[in-house]
Amino acid sequence: MIPAQDAVSSRVQTRTGLSLLILGIVLIAANLRAPLTAVGPIIGEIRGETGISNTWAGMMTTLPLLAFALLSPLSPRIARRLGMEHTLFAGLIVLLAGILLRSVSSVTALFAGTALIGVAIAVSNVLVPALIKREFPNNVGTMTGIYSVSMNLCAAIASGVSIPISQGLGLGWRGALGSWALLAIVSLAAWLPMLRSRQRPQAVQTSADAKKSDSLWRSPLAWQITLFMGLQSLFFYVNISWFPAILQDRGMSAVSAGWMISIMQFASLPATFFMPILAGRRSDQRGLAVGVASLFLVGYLGLLVTDTAWLVPLWVVLVGVGAGSGFGLAVMFFALRTKSVRQSAEMSGMAQSFGYLLAAVGPTLFGFIHDATGGWTLPLILLLIAAVGLLLAGLKAGKYGYVAASDSKEAAAAEGNR
Repeated sequence: MIPAQDAVSSRVQTRTGLSLLILGIVLIAANLRAPLTAVGPIIGEIRGETGISNTWAGMMTTLPLLAFALLSPLSPRIARRLGMEHTLFAGLIVLLAGILLRSVSSVTALFAGTALIGVAIAVSNVLVPALIKREFPNNVGTMTGIYSVSMNLCAAIASGVSIPISQGLGLGWRGALGSWALLAIVSLAAWLPMLRSRQRPQAVQTSADAKKSDSLWRSPLAWQITLFMGLQSLFFYVNISWFPAILQDRGMSAVSAGWMISIMQFASLPATFFMPILAGRRSDQRGLAVGVASLFLVGYLGLLVTDTAWLVPLWVVLVGVGAGSGFGLAVMFFALRTKSVRQSAEMSGMAQSFGYLLAAVGPTLFGFIHDATGGWTLPLILLLIAAVGLLLAGLKAGKYGYVAASDSKEAAAAEGNR
Protein backbone atom coordinates (compact mmCIF):
# COMPACT_ATOMS: atom_id res chain seq x y z
CA MET A 1 0.00 0.00 0.00
CA ILE A 2 1.09 3.60 -0.64
CA PRO A 3 0.91 5.65 2.56
CA ALA A 4 -1.89 8.19 2.77
CA GLN A 5 -0.83 11.66 1.74
CA ASP A 6 -1.87 14.96 3.30
CA ALA A 7 -4.50 16.86 1.33
CA VAL A 8 -1.95 19.55 0.59
CA SER A 9 1.73 19.57 1.50
CA SER A 10 2.93 22.01 4.14
CA ARG A 11 4.78 23.96 1.48
CA VAL A 12 1.67 24.80 -0.51
CA GLN A 13 -0.38 25.81 2.54
CA THR A 14 1.07 29.33 2.22
CA ARG A 15 0.14 31.58 -0.66
CA THR A 16 3.79 32.31 -1.47
CA GLY A 17 4.71 28.62 -1.43
CA LEU A 18 1.74 27.79 -3.62
CA SER A 19 2.65 30.49 -6.15
CA LEU A 20 6.29 29.37 -6.29
CA LEU A 21 5.31 25.75 -6.79
CA ILE A 22 2.85 26.56 -9.58
CA LEU A 23 5.46 28.79 -11.24
CA GLY A 24 8.03 26.01 -10.99
CA ILE A 25 5.67 23.46 -12.53
CA VAL A 26 4.76 25.84 -15.36
CA LEU A 27 8.42 26.54 -16.14
CA ILE A 28 9.41 22.87 -16.08
CA ALA A 29 6.47 22.10 -18.37
CA ALA A 30 7.63 24.83 -20.75
CA ASN A 31 10.95 22.98 -21.14
CA LEU A 32 9.46 19.59 -21.99
CA ARG A 33 8.68 20.08 -25.69
CA ALA A 34 10.22 23.37 -26.86
CA PRO A 35 13.78 21.99 -27.30
CA LEU A 36 12.26 19.35 -29.60
CA THR A 37 9.74 21.41 -31.58
CA ALA A 38 12.37 24.07 -32.26
CA VAL A 39 14.22 21.62 -34.53
CA GLY A 40 11.63 20.96 -37.26
CA PRO A 41 11.48 24.40 -38.94
CA ILE A 42 15.30 24.59 -39.25
CA ILE A 43 15.98 20.94 -40.05
CA GLY A 44 16.82 21.87 -43.64
CA GLU A 45 19.37 24.40 -42.44
CA ILE A 46 20.91 21.82 -40.11
CA ARG A 47 21.09 19.24 -42.92
CA GLY A 48 22.60 21.76 -45.31
CA GLU A 49 25.38 22.82 -42.94
CA THR A 50 26.22 19.45 -41.38
CA GLY A 51 25.63 17.26 -44.45
CA ILE A 52 23.53 14.70 -42.57
CA SER A 53 20.84 12.75 -44.44
CA ASN A 54 17.10 12.93 -43.84
CA THR A 55 17.39 9.63 -42.00
CA TRP A 56 19.96 11.04 -39.57
CA ALA A 57 17.97 14.24 -39.28
CA GLY A 58 15.03 12.14 -38.15
CA MET A 59 17.27 10.73 -35.41
CA MET A 60 17.27 14.18 -33.81
CA THR A 61 13.68 13.46 -32.82
CA THR A 62 14.06 9.70 -32.43
CA LEU A 63 16.87 9.85 -29.84
CA PRO A 64 14.78 11.72 -27.23
CA LEU A 65 11.91 9.31 -27.79
CA LEU A 66 14.20 6.34 -27.18
CA ALA A 67 15.27 8.02 -23.95
CA PHE A 68 11.60 8.42 -23.01
CA ALA A 69 11.01 4.73 -23.66
CA LEU A 70 14.03 3.52 -21.69
CA LEU A 71 13.85 5.86 -18.70
CA SER A 72 10.11 6.17 -18.07
CA PRO A 73 9.97 3.01 -15.90
CA LEU A 74 13.17 4.02 -14.04
CA SER A 75 12.28 7.62 -13.16
CA PRO A 76 10.19 6.76 -10.05
CA ARG A 77 13.07 4.68 -8.67
CA ILE A 78 15.47 7.59 -9.10
CA ALA A 79 13.00 9.91 -7.39
CA ARG A 80 12.64 7.52 -4.43
CA ARG A 81 16.39 7.67 -3.93
CA LEU A 82 17.01 11.39 -4.48
CA GLY A 83 13.63 12.90 -3.72
CA MET A 84 11.24 14.15 -6.36
CA GLU A 85 12.24 17.82 -6.18
CA HIS A 86 15.95 17.07 -6.34
CA THR A 87 15.45 14.67 -9.25
CA LEU A 88 13.55 17.33 -11.21
CA PHE A 89 16.31 19.85 -10.46
CA ALA A 90 18.95 17.40 -11.68
CA GLY A 91 16.86 16.87 -14.80
CA LEU A 92 16.93 20.61 -15.53
CA ILE A 93 20.73 20.61 -15.17
CA VAL A 94 21.02 17.73 -17.64
CA LEU A 95 18.62 19.54 -19.98
CA LEU A 96 20.73 22.70 -19.88
CA ALA A 97 23.88 20.68 -20.59
CA GLY A 98 22.19 18.97 -23.53
CA ILE A 99 20.96 22.23 -25.05
CA LEU A 100 24.42 23.79 -24.84
CA LEU A 101 26.18 20.68 -26.16
CA ARG A 102 23.73 20.40 -29.08
CA SER A 103 24.57 23.95 -30.14
CA VAL A 104 28.30 23.47 -30.74
CA SER A 105 29.84 22.72 -34.13
CA SER A 106 30.45 18.96 -33.96
CA VAL A 107 27.89 16.55 -35.43
CA THR A 108 28.77 14.16 -32.61
CA ALA A 109 27.96 16.87 -30.08
CA LEU A 110 24.71 17.57 -31.91
CA PHE A 111 23.47 14.04 -31.32
CA ALA A 112 25.03 13.66 -27.86
CA GLY A 113 23.29 16.84 -26.73
CA THR A 114 20.04 15.63 -28.25
CA ALA A 115 20.32 12.39 -26.26
CA LEU A 116 20.90 14.32 -23.02
CA ILE A 117 17.84 16.44 -23.73
CA GLY A 118 15.83 13.25 -24.11
CA VAL A 119 17.11 11.89 -20.79
CA ALA A 120 16.16 15.09 -18.97
CA ILE A 121 12.69 15.34 -20.48
CA ALA A 122 11.97 11.65 -19.84
CA VAL A 123 12.42 12.14 -16.10
CA SER A 124 10.13 15.17 -15.91
CA ASN A 125 7.50 13.55 -18.16
CA VAL A 126 6.92 10.93 -15.48
CA LEU A 127 7.54 12.91 -12.29
CA VAL A 128 5.66 16.18 -12.85
CA PRO A 129 2.21 14.49 -13.08
CA ALA A 130 3.07 12.55 -9.91
CA LEU A 131 4.14 15.77 -8.19
CA ILE A 132 0.84 17.39 -9.15
CA LYS A 133 -1.09 14.45 -7.72
CA ARG A 134 0.89 14.64 -4.49
CA GLU A 135 0.69 18.40 -3.97
CA PHE A 136 -2.76 19.15 -5.44
CA PRO A 137 -4.86 16.04 -4.72
CA ASN A 138 -8.11 18.02 -4.89
CA ASN A 139 -7.21 19.94 -8.06
CA VAL A 140 -5.43 17.35 -10.19
CA GLY A 141 -7.51 18.09 -13.29
CA THR A 142 -6.97 21.84 -13.21
CA MET A 143 -3.25 21.59 -12.51
CA THR A 144 -2.82 18.91 -15.17
CA GLY A 145 -4.54 21.24 -17.63
CA ILE A 146 -2.22 24.10 -16.67
CA TYR A 147 0.78 21.79 -17.00
CA SER A 148 -0.34 20.48 -20.41
CA VAL A 149 -1.18 23.90 -21.82
CA SER A 150 2.16 25.34 -20.62
CA MET A 151 4.02 22.50 -22.30
CA ASN A 152 2.18 22.80 -25.61
CA LEU A 153 2.07 26.61 -25.67
CA CYS A 154 5.84 26.85 -25.36
CA ALA A 155 6.20 24.09 -27.95
CA ALA A 156 4.11 26.18 -30.36
CA ILE A 157 6.17 29.29 -29.73
CA ALA A 158 9.39 27.33 -30.28
CA SER A 159 8.21 26.17 -33.70
CA GLY A 160 7.38 29.71 -34.75
CA VAL A 161 10.49 31.54 -33.57
CA SER A 162 13.20 29.14 -34.79
CA ILE A 163 13.42 30.69 -38.27
CA PRO A 164 13.25 34.32 -37.04
CA ILE A 165 16.04 33.66 -34.53
CA SER A 166 18.13 31.70 -37.01
CA GLN A 167 17.70 33.93 -40.06
CA GLY A 168 16.11 37.15 -38.82
CA LEU A 169 18.61 37.68 -36.01
CA GLY A 170 21.42 36.01 -37.95
CA LEU A 171 22.25 33.57 -35.14
CA GLY A 172 22.02 30.47 -37.32
CA TRP A 173 20.54 27.15 -36.30
CA ARG A 174 22.94 26.85 -33.37
CA GLY A 175 21.72 30.13 -31.93
CA ALA A 176 18.09 29.14 -32.50
CA LEU A 177 18.55 25.87 -30.61
CA GLY A 178 20.92 27.27 -27.99
CA SER A 179 18.59 30.13 -27.08
CA TRP A 180 16.42 27.69 -25.12
CA ALA A 181 19.21 27.46 -22.55
CA LEU A 182 17.87 30.76 -21.16
CA LEU A 183 14.55 29.14 -20.29
CA ALA A 184 16.33 26.23 -18.60
CA ILE A 185 18.41 28.66 -16.51
CA VAL A 186 15.32 30.60 -15.40
CA SER A 187 13.61 27.32 -14.53
CA LEU A 188 16.57 26.20 -12.43
CA ALA A 189 16.47 29.47 -10.49
CA ALA A 190 12.71 29.19 -9.94
CA TRP A 191 13.00 25.59 -8.73
CA LEU A 192 15.70 26.29 -6.12
CA PRO A 193 13.19 27.03 -3.31
CA MET A 194 11.64 23.60 -3.88
CA LEU A 195 14.86 21.82 -2.89
CA ARG A 196 14.10 22.39 0.78
CA SER A 197 11.41 19.73 0.48
CA ARG A 198 11.95 16.07 -0.27
CA GLN A 199 9.52 13.49 -1.53
CA ARG A 200 7.97 11.33 1.17
CA PRO A 201 9.30 7.74 1.31
CA GLN A 202 7.38 5.14 -0.62
CA ALA A 203 6.12 1.95 0.99
CA VAL A 204 7.73 -1.30 -0.04
CA GLN A 205 5.79 -3.11 -2.73
CA THR A 206 4.17 -6.28 -1.41
CA SER A 207 3.94 -9.61 -3.21
CA ALA A 208 0.23 -8.94 -3.81
CA ASP A 209 1.07 -5.60 -5.41
CA ALA A 210 3.69 -7.29 -7.58
CA LYS A 211 1.12 -9.86 -8.72
CA LYS A 212 -1.26 -7.05 -9.72
CA SER A 213 1.58 -5.37 -11.61
CA ASP A 214 2.21 -8.57 -13.55
CA SER A 215 -1.47 -8.81 -14.49
CA LEU A 216 -1.25 -5.38 -16.08
CA TRP A 217 1.28 -6.64 -18.63
CA ARG A 218 -1.07 -9.50 -19.48
CA SER A 219 -4.08 -7.26 -19.95
CA PRO A 220 -5.20 -6.78 -23.60
CA LEU A 221 -6.82 -3.49 -22.59
CA ALA A 222 -3.52 -2.21 -21.19
CA TRP A 223 -1.86 -2.92 -24.53
CA GLN A 224 -4.67 -1.14 -26.41
CA ILE A 225 -4.11 1.93 -24.22
CA THR A 226 -0.37 1.65 -24.87
CA LEU A 227 -0.99 1.44 -28.63
CA PHE A 228 -3.28 4.48 -28.50
CA MET A 229 -0.64 6.41 -26.55
CA GLY A 230 2.10 5.34 -28.95
CA LEU A 231 0.25 6.21 -32.15
CA GLN A 232 -0.84 9.66 -30.99
CA SER A 233 2.77 10.29 -29.92
CA LEU A 234 4.02 9.05 -33.30
CA PHE A 235 1.75 11.56 -35.05
CA PHE A 236 3.00 14.43 -32.88
CA TYR A 237 6.69 13.76 -33.42
CA VAL A 238 6.36 13.06 -37.14
CA ASN A 239 4.39 16.30 -37.46
CA ILE A 240 6.95 18.50 -35.71
CA SER A 241 9.85 16.79 -37.51
CA TRP A 242 8.63 16.68 -41.10
CA PHE A 243 5.60 18.93 -41.60
CA PRO A 244 7.84 21.96 -42.27
CA ALA A 245 9.74 20.00 -44.93
CA ILE A 246 6.49 18.70 -46.47
CA LEU A 247 5.03 22.20 -46.67
CA GLN A 248 8.25 23.69 -48.05
CA ASP A 249 8.33 21.02 -50.75
CA ARG A 250 4.79 22.19 -51.63
CA GLY A 251 6.15 25.70 -52.25
CA MET A 252 5.67 27.32 -48.84
CA SER A 253 8.46 29.50 -47.46
CA ALA A 254 10.49 28.33 -44.49
CA VAL A 255 9.06 31.09 -42.29
CA SER A 256 5.46 30.27 -43.25
CA ALA A 257 6.05 26.54 -42.75
CA GLY A 258 7.43 27.22 -39.28
CA TRP A 259 4.37 29.25 -38.37
CA MET A 260 2.10 26.49 -39.71
CA ILE A 261 3.60 24.23 -37.05
CA SER A 262 2.91 26.93 -34.48
CA ILE A 263 -0.70 27.13 -35.68
CA MET A 264 -0.95 23.37 -35.30
CA GLN A 265 0.37 23.63 -31.74
CA PHE A 266 -1.93 26.52 -30.83
CA ALA A 267 -4.91 24.63 -32.26
CA SER A 268 -4.11 21.74 -29.93
CA LEU A 269 -4.23 23.83 -26.74
CA PRO A 270 -8.01 24.01 -26.12
CA ALA A 271 -8.38 20.32 -26.95
CA THR A 272 -5.53 19.41 -24.59
CA PHE A 273 -7.32 21.19 -21.76
CA PHE A 274 -10.95 20.23 -22.41
CA MET A 275 -10.64 16.61 -23.62
CA PRO A 276 -9.81 15.27 -20.11
CA ILE A 277 -12.90 17.07 -18.77
CA LEU A 278 -15.14 15.55 -21.46
CA ALA A 279 -13.63 12.09 -20.99
CA GLY A 280 -14.07 12.23 -17.23
CA ARG A 281 -17.79 12.96 -17.52
CA ARG A 282 -18.63 9.70 -19.27
CA SER A 283 -17.88 6.05 -18.61
CA ASP A 284 -17.47 5.15 -22.30
CA GLN A 285 -15.04 7.17 -24.42
CA ARG A 286 -15.36 5.32 -27.73
CA GLY A 287 -17.15 8.24 -29.36
CA LEU A 288 -14.34 10.57 -28.33
CA ALA A 289 -11.76 8.13 -29.73
CA VAL A 290 -13.62 8.06 -33.06
CA GLY A 291 -13.56 11.85 -33.12
CA VAL A 292 -9.82 11.96 -32.47
CA ALA A 293 -9.03 9.44 -35.21
CA SER A 294 -11.36 11.23 -37.66
CA LEU A 295 -9.51 14.51 -37.18
CA PHE A 296 -6.21 12.84 -38.10
CA LEU A 297 -7.74 10.98 -41.05
CA VAL A 298 -9.30 14.09 -42.60
CA GLY A 299 -6.23 16.25 -41.97
CA TYR A 300 -3.70 13.81 -43.43
CA LEU A 301 -5.98 12.95 -46.35
CA GLY A 302 -6.33 16.64 -47.17
CA LEU A 303 -2.56 17.10 -47.22
CA LEU A 304 -2.21 14.03 -49.44
CA VAL A 305 -4.81 14.74 -52.12
CA THR A 306 -4.93 18.56 -52.35
CA ASP A 307 -2.28 21.13 -53.22
CA THR A 308 -4.55 24.14 -52.68
CA ALA A 309 -2.54 26.61 -50.60
CA TRP A 310 -5.47 28.22 -48.78
CA LEU A 311 -6.64 24.81 -47.52
CA VAL A 312 -3.31 23.97 -45.87
CA PRO A 313 -4.14 25.86 -42.63
CA LEU A 314 -7.38 23.87 -42.37
CA TRP A 315 -5.59 20.52 -42.60
CA VAL A 316 -2.95 21.72 -40.14
CA VAL A 317 -5.60 22.87 -37.64
CA LEU A 318 -7.47 19.55 -37.89
CA VAL A 319 -4.28 17.61 -37.21
CA GLY A 320 -3.46 19.98 -34.34
CA VAL A 321 -6.86 19.52 -32.69
CA GLY A 322 -6.47 15.76 -33.17
CA ALA A 323 -3.05 15.85 -31.51
CA GLY A 324 -4.27 17.84 -28.52
CA SER A 325 -7.39 15.76 -27.97
CA GLY A 326 -5.49 12.50 -28.57
CA PHE A 327 -2.92 13.36 -25.91
CA GLY A 328 -5.61 14.39 -23.42
CA LEU A 329 -7.60 11.21 -23.99
CA ALA A 330 -4.52 8.97 -23.75
CA VAL A 331 -3.55 10.47 -20.39
CA MET A 332 -7.12 10.11 -19.08
CA PHE A 333 -7.13 6.41 -19.97
CA PHE A 334 -4.40 5.93 -17.34
CA ALA A 335 -6.88 7.00 -14.65
CA LEU A 336 -10.18 5.84 -16.14
CA ARG A 337 -9.12 2.28 -16.87
CA THR A 338 -7.39 1.58 -13.53
CA LYS A 339 -8.72 1.04 -10.00
CA SER A 340 -5.91 2.42 -7.84
CA VAL A 341 -3.25 5.12 -7.79
CA ARG A 342 -0.49 2.49 -7.95
CA GLN A 343 -2.06 0.77 -10.94
CA SER A 344 -2.58 4.11 -12.66
CA ALA A 345 1.11 4.94 -12.23
CA GLU A 346 2.09 1.52 -13.58
CA MET A 347 -0.23 1.99 -16.55
CA SER A 348 1.36 5.36 -17.24
CA GLY A 349 4.87 3.89 -17.08
CA MET A 350 3.96 1.00 -19.37
CA ALA A 351 2.18 3.19 -21.91
CA GLN A 352 4.92 5.83 -21.98
CA SER A 353 7.72 3.29 -22.22
CA PHE A 354 6.33 1.18 -25.05
CA GLY A 355 4.30 4.03 -26.53
CA TYR A 356 7.30 6.29 -27.00
CA LEU A 357 9.30 3.35 -28.34
CA LEU A 358 6.67 3.06 -31.07
CA ALA A 359 6.72 6.82 -31.61
CA ALA A 360 10.51 6.75 -31.90
CA VAL A 361 10.26 4.76 -35.11
CA GLY A 362 8.28 7.48 -36.86
CA PRO A 363 10.66 10.39 -37.58
CA THR A 364 13.57 8.21 -38.70
CA LEU A 365 11.35 5.87 -40.74
CA PHE A 366 9.64 8.76 -42.49
CA GLY A 367 12.97 10.42 -43.24
CA PHE A 368 14.27 7.13 -44.66
CA ILE A 369 11.16 6.65 -46.83
CA HIS A 370 11.46 10.19 -48.15
CA ASP A 371 15.12 9.60 -49.01
CA ALA A 372 14.19 6.35 -50.77
CA THR A 373 11.17 7.66 -52.72
CA GLY A 374 12.04 11.33 -53.15
CA GLY A 375 8.55 12.42 -52.08
CA TRP A 376 6.02 12.55 -49.27
CA THR A 377 3.17 10.52 -50.79
CA LEU A 378 4.08 7.19 -49.20
CA PRO A 379 4.81 8.71 -45.76
CA LEU A 380 1.39 10.41 -45.77
CA ILE A 381 -0.30 7.15 -46.78
CA LEU A 382 1.40 5.44 -43.84
CA LEU A 383 0.07 8.17 -41.54
CA LEU A 384 -3.44 7.41 -42.79
CA ILE A 385 -2.96 3.70 -42.07
CA ALA A 386 -1.67 4.55 -38.59
CA ALA A 387 -4.76 6.73 -38.02
CA VAL A 388 -6.93 3.69 -38.74
CA GLY A 389 -4.86 1.82 -36.15
CA LEU A 390 -5.51 4.64 -33.68
CA LEU A 391 -9.23 4.31 -34.35
CA LEU A 392 -9.21 0.56 -33.66
CA ALA A 393 -7.12 0.95 -30.50
CA GLY A 394 -9.37 3.77 -29.30
CA LEU A 395 -12.50 1.69 -29.77
CA LYS A 396 -11.01 -0.93 -27.44
CA ALA A 397 -9.43 1.47 -24.94
CA GLY A 398 -12.53 3.66 -24.81
CA LYS A 399 -14.89 0.85 -23.78
CA TYR A 400 -15.80 0.81 -20.10
CA GLY A 401 -13.62 -1.61 -18.13
CA TYR A 402 -10.37 -1.99 -16.21
CA VAL A 403 -6.93 -3.12 -17.30
CA ALA A 404 -6.31 -6.00 -14.87
CA ALA A 405 -7.72 -9.32 -15.99
CA SER A 406 -8.83 -9.99 -12.41
CA ASP A 407 -11.02 -6.90 -12.54
CA SER A 408 -13.03 -7.97 -15.57
CA LYS A 409 -15.89 -9.52 -13.58
CA GLU A 410 -16.12 -6.51 -11.29
CA ALA A 411 -16.13 -4.17 -14.27
CA ALA A 412 -18.90 -6.18 -15.92
CA ALA A 413 -20.93 -6.08 -12.71
CA ALA A 414 -20.41 -2.34 -12.40
CA GLU A 415 -21.50 -1.92 -16.01
CA GLY A 416 -24.69 -3.85 -15.28
CA ASN A 417 -25.48 -1.72 -12.25
CA ARG A 418 -25.13 1.59 -14.07
